[in-house]
Amino acid sequence: MSAPARAAPPARADQAGLFGAPVRVRFSHCDPAGIVYFPRWFDLLNGVVEDWFTNALGLDYQAFHQTRGIGLGYGHAEADFLRPGFWNDRLDVFVRVARVGGASLDLAVSGFRDDAPVIAARLVIVTTSLTERRAIPLPDDLRAAAEHYRDGQSLPTASGDTP
Repeated sequence: MSAPARAAPPARADQAGLFGAPVRVRFSHCDPAGIVYFPRWFDLLNGVVEDWFTNALGLDYQAFHQTRGIGLGYGHAEADFLRPGFWNDRLDVFVRVARVGGASLDLAVSGFRDDAPVIAARLVIVTTSLTERRAIPLPDDLRAAAEHYRDGQSLPTASGDTP
């Protein structure tokens, strides 16, 4: 049985019009060889998602958890590590809304060192009630903001921004 075909790596040019955040790779993100330790990528990407909530959606990420009692955890996370990330790298990471679901947001997150793709991830945020510990529908303000963002993003010329 052969492995499924992999999508082409994302292109920097396809990120035009998307929210982008600069990320600096720190010593704490790396293994002893100075290469980003793979689970730390998800910490870095979640930081970008938090910034995306505030700067692109106009929503307070922290308030969802602490004031509104709504969790924004990941129901699914996957990544293609296209090139190693190194200590002191300066990366540009972009967020694309791939799908707005009933209780979830499917995000394609791509990171670049200059024009070279370094990581292509898919993160599926599931909204949950922190008191009832179950999935809940996307709050109206989050749905409206995510749909507005999705409708305003440019379409990629290739489908390589999701692994």
